[in-house]
Amino acid sequence: MRFDHYEVGDFFDEMFSGDGCARPGATTLAKAIASLPAGELENRQRAAERALLQMGITFNVYGAEAGVEKIFPFDLLPRIVPADDWQLIERGLKQRIQALNLFIGDLYHEQRILKDGVIPKEIIFSAKSYREQCVGWNPPRNIWCHITGTDLVRHRDGQIYVLEDNLRCPSGVSYVLENRQIMKQLFPQLFSTSRIRPVSDYPLKLRDMLEYLAPDGTPAPRVVLLTPGIYNSAYFEHSFLAQQMGIELVEGRDLVVEDGCVLMRTTKGFERVDVIYRRLDDDFLDPQCFRPDSLLGVPGLMQAYKAGNVALANAPGTGIADDKVVYAYVPRIIKYYLGEEIILPNVPTYICAEEKDREYVLEHLDELVVKAANESGGYGMLVGPHSTREQRTDFAERVRANPRNYIAQPTLALSRVPTLVENGIEGRHVDLRPYILYGRDIFVMPGGLTRVALKKGSLVVNSSQGGGSKDTWVLADGSTRDKPSRRSENNQPRTQPRETHA
Repeated sequence: MRFDHYEVGDFFDEMFSGDGCARPGATTLAKAIASLPAGELENRQRAAERALLQMGITFNVYGAEAGVEKIFPFDLLPRIVPADDWQLIERGLKQRIQALNLFIGDLYHEQRILKDGVIPKEIIFSAKSYREQCVGWNPPRNIWCHITGTDLVRHRDGQIYVLEDNLRCPSGVSYVLENRQIMKQLFPQLFSTSRIRPVSDYPLKLRDMLEYLAPDGTPAPRVVLLTPGIYNSAYFEHSFLAQQMGIELVEGRDLVVEDGCVLMRTTKGFERVDVIYRRLDDDFLDPQCFRPDSLLGVPGLMQAYKAGNVALANAPGTGIADDKVVYAYVPRIIKYYLGEEIILPNVPTYICAEEKDREYVLEHLDELVVKAANESGGYGMLVGPHSTREQRTDFAERVRANPRNYIAQPTLALSRVPTLVENGIEGRHVDLRPYILYGRDIFVMPGGLTRVALKKGSLVVNSSQGGGSKDTWVLADGSTRDKPSRRSENNQPRTQPRETHA
């Protein structure tokens, strides 16, 4: 049996409870996997990898392997999210995005939260992502964070925590959509009869949200996706989303600003652009406003934006909420703007800019995860329990030299999901990045990108650090009522999952 020797270990396992029974909602999948003939699961895994290669689902690697293009690793065994868990996640994310949007708008206008002492002014004004140029600007519909990818983790006690927010140019949603297509091809029976909530309508919802931002009175808004170009690590996603939405994929050189409006070069001449889904950072958007040496942006773009003649998603300046030090204050931000307690808690966080916290961090580096405020992709991070003495000494010097740039958190026992490895099926640590769209209302994609640390024992799930991804099955209401089964049970299930538009 495929799960006979599977060990849950001292972690929360997303498929099996500690007594060896499949969790509610996972029974059908566990039975289906256990019933496959010997070698069939491996055959389907290889088929999935061939499909990824044929579709060109790749990412470019930075760092030591700069310029290397790799196939995004994918594991065939999905991660299941029960309906009641998802309802909590959805409510918590909507609360978080609503509060962060109010927070960003306040920072670039009245700054009430700073005047009231909820967050120290120096924390905000010393942030690399705070844009003085944006003070007084008003984005269309007063929405700043249109597209967000929020990373969630589950601890061994079952509690779901927010690990970080990604509001600048969150990536990865293309893998969610492609992973689902591959799974539906390889497990058609499961998808024909189960109640798995769909993700395929995300590009349509994304385009609807973008068109909602267009200047008033625009009858048929022209939306484009602005990419840094083919050498960007997420270029596959840029081209994929543009194709799925039916919009043009452009680079900065394809756009010009004339008479306060943004125009796009076409074979028929210049045509006006109303909304730009930008996939490059603030620094490179407009050399007249931000970095003067940028060759990726559009000169004059910010003047057109400020005049209300074009919309940008996400709005410039949203990166302030990406700052990992600002993250530590989100519970206070929610309480301040909404008068509510946080639904999805933060991971307990030590702020190295505060002397007491800094002293504790320096004394307990071997126990903590230390993160740089403005790094991503698993870079600029120390995982204390897995570090060497030399690494801890180096990080101690970094923290002392620039305490504002660092936070620290306890090492969480991330939940695990059964994963196909060379020697069979073993548990691997995962996180989850749901995607949230803020337009007429707040929409949370049912699922998101489950990232998996493919290296045994690793807690780092980033693709740039050896991680991969899984399909995420959010179950609709009523789909968790199947009876628990033992991992070794191999009876053919009476019914098998289907993707429903619930």
